[in-house]
Amino acid sequence: MGDIDVEELRRLQIEQDGLITRAQLWSVGARKCDLDRMLRRRELAPTAHRGVFVNHTGPLSWRQRAWAAVLYAAPAALYLESADEPAPDDPIHLAIDATRRVGAIEGVRLHRVRELDPMVQWHLGPPRVRFEENTLALVHRAESDLEAIRLLTSAVGSRRTTAARLRQALVGTSRIARRPFLLALLDDLEAGTCSVLEHGYLTRVERAHALPEGRRQKPRAGVHGTEYRDVEYEEFGQVVELDGCTGHAAWEAQGRDADRDLDDHADGRDAVRLRWAQVYGTPCRTAERLGRILARRGWTGRPRSCGPGCEAA
Repeated sequence: MGDIDVEELRRLQIEQDGLITRAQLWSVGARKCDLDRMLRRRELAPTAHRGVFVNHTGPLSWRQRAWAAVLYAAPAALYLESADEPAPDDPIHLAIDATRRVGAIEGVRLHRVRELDPMVQWHLGPPRVRFEENTLALVHRAESDLEAIRLLTSAVGSRRTTAARLRQALVGTSRIARRPFLLALLDDLEAGTCSVLEHGYLTRVERAHALPEGRRQKPRAGVHGTEYRDVEYEEFGQVVELDGCTGHAAWEAQGRDADRDLDDHADGRDAVRLRWAQVYGTPCRTAERLGRILARRGWTGRPRSCGPGCEAA
């Protein structure tokens, strides 16, 4: 191997899942004749990216494909789905700084990102955009409010980050869709309240479909002291509870919810518990179902269509 620093070569290949670039080979003392010999002996094999080699001749794993793309486009980092939990057949999403130009790469989707460097965890293998900034990038691309909610609540529920850290990253992001909505949602997640969910129910379900106006946060004595019902249709003995739980509720919280529902049924009220999907995903269907429930309890009205395709009317 001549003057090649074999230990450094091995270290690089171990750190990079068997990948190595031509520039890295030169940095450890290899020459063109050494590279030619390694290729001839199949100690190295070319990848789909010029100047990037792997230490076997078989198919590449997803991580090896990711390493090959990152090394070819360096400095670059895994981004979007590729930075989190990609499927084996997913394309590689790479972030490069917005000031750079990199030609199209087969099987790779390039994203030019402003001020990329401080967002990247360069010490990881392969380098990737930090969890908070990457989550917000996914949220920015979300096709619906419900998908944005799912991404943020899942991020916090996974315990990989906190609402406070996501808010800090959001404040430092210059361009992002739904900014006021996301800030309000993060406030909810941090405080453990459901004001975003409650507002969504009021505007997307109740008002949009002309349901009766419910009374909100009415206090009542319960087995655990003073309790508050999210929405109560007093005339019809119907309660709607809005459950914004983002993860597995604690045993005590589940018990309190069950006690409240049991109290309502014992006092002649029905309790319906709604979550994010019913309010932000299928508000028209939710309004139609609630209309039927209220009709059985004496409401003489009917839900109103909120627009074309509404299934409530």
